[in-house]
Amino acid sequence: MNLKISGHHLELTPALGEYVVTKLDRVLRHFDQVIDGNVVLSVDNHREKEKRQKAEINLRLKGKDIFIESCEADMYAAIDLMVDKLDRQVIKHKDKIQGHAHEAVKYRGEPQSMEVPSP
Repeated sequence: MNLKISGHHLELTPALGEYVVTKLDRVLRHFDQVIDGNVVLSVDNHREKEKRQKAEINLRLKGKDIFIESCEADMYAAIDLMVDKLDRQVIKHKDKIQGHAHEAVKYRGEPQSMEVPSP
């Protein structure tokens, strides 16, 4: 998987980048058909201090693109929330793919012949 991590109004430290990579490994455990991902970590100038740190990811999967964003007071908490949301979406997508492809046809017993009464 190609992963691009960038910072907007934020200096991206190696510790922050490594934290994102280790958290995203959890998503790859559930679904291995990830094409690429783009993570943007930013600091916005909100009036509410609880919503200043923002983490966004745009993840391209086989057959679907997923965009998740989360805002928190702490960047690490924003990354955790983003990965939790992403994990739920990826599992939902995986279940949807596997559910339709491997659905068994129900056996309804032997076919009954219809006899037409003769006039």
